[in-house]
Amino acid sequence: MSRTPTISDAEWEVMNVLWEQAPRSASEVVEVLGTRTNWNPSTVKTLLGRLVKKGVLRFRSEGNRYLYTPAIPRERYVRTESRSFIERVFGSEAPMILHFVRQARLSKEEIEELRRILDEKEEAKR
Repeated sequence: MSRTPTISDAEWEVMNVLWEQAPRSASEVVEVLGTRTNWNPSTVKTLLGRLVKKGVLRFRSEGNRYLYTPAIPRERYVRTESRSFIERVFGSEAPMILHFVRQARLSKEEIEELRRILDEKEEAKR
C-alpha cells in the first residue's frame, strides 16, 4: 500500500462530507459545510483543489461542474491517523490499551468481554 498523504483538519472536514456521500459537486460540498462551518465558498474550493492535487480526491466533469469522489477510503485514513496518534502519544498499542482500561468506567459485562478477548488472544499465542 502506498503512503497515505497527510491532510489538515480543514481537509478532513471536506473529506468527511465526501465520505458521507459521493460524488458531490463543489457547490454541494459548500452547502453541507455551510451548516458546519462559516467558511467562504472559495475556501472550500481551494481545499477541494488541494485534495485533488494530493491524490486524495478524484473529479470528473459533468456539464459546467466538477463532481468529486474520494480516491482513498475513510478507513485507510482512520487507520493511518490512529497509528500516528498511538505512536506519538503512547509508543505502541499496549500502553494505550492499559491507559484506557485503567481510566474507563466499565460495566461487569464490559469487563467480561475484555477478559474473553484477552483469553482468545492468549489461546492464539499457544
